[in-house]
Amino acid sequence: MDRIEIQTRDGRCPSHVYRPTGDGPWPAILVFMDGVGIRPAMLEVGERIAKHGYFVLLPDLFYRSGPYAPMDHTVFADPEKRKVLMEKFFAFATPANVMSDTRALLDWLAAQPDVKKGGIGTTGYCMGGLMSLTAAGTYPDRVVACASYHPGRLATDAPDSPHLLAPAIRARVYVAQASEDPSFPDDMKVRLDEALTKAGVEHEIEKYPAKHGWVLPDAPVYDAAAAERHYETLFALMDAVLKG
Repeated sequence: MDRIEIQTRDGRCPSHVYRPTGDGPWPAILVFMDGVGIRPAMLEVGERIAKHGYFVLLPDLFYRSGPYAPMDHTVFADPEKRKVLMEKFFAFATPANVMSDTRALLDWLAAQPDVKKGGIGTTGYCMGGLMSLTAAGTYPDRVVACASYHPGRLATDAPDSPHLLAPAIRARVYVAQASEDPSFPDDMKVRLDEALTKAGVEHEIEKYPAKHGWVLPDAPVYDAAAAERHYETLFALMDAVLKG
């Protein structure tokens, strides 16, 4: 794993790069972190994906807020910590800002000699799940496979709701819904499904018998079986599109 910085419109974005063993070039996957930020549990995801044969780029979407110590899920339970998270971090990691970053990240990937030419895959978790789907609709000529795990707010009345980008999406899409998740309830799932279906997007939305946040091993709701199912579905999607 290499730690690098990628120049964006608003600064330098610290990122982690993972390469498989052996000789490239390899297909690339851009990983959008969850709302707890970069920490060992998030890095494990990047490493696992790379071991399956992918060049992985994992950027720190909170870089606009400055350096920070690794956080954990207590940030959501503690009112003061949650206030800091929302005001110092989430306020600047908006879809518009992250999509601006994504252009720089995609350009960086395209310039790497050990990245396979052509489209890339994206995956994201919680907040990152929204970013992954938004990237597919914002850069349809670059993102050809898109996964989104225990995401929230994918089909709301907000003007930047990802489901509104459905007509632009060309990627194959897989969305994994948590069984208990007020940020992505069944009515929102139906709304997203209808938008993707109407737009002719090849997609699947699957409900997991797990709570929001189940993939990351440091989460109180971590579910080992569902986390493995996540890797199975992620690799099935990416292998079919990027290695097929």
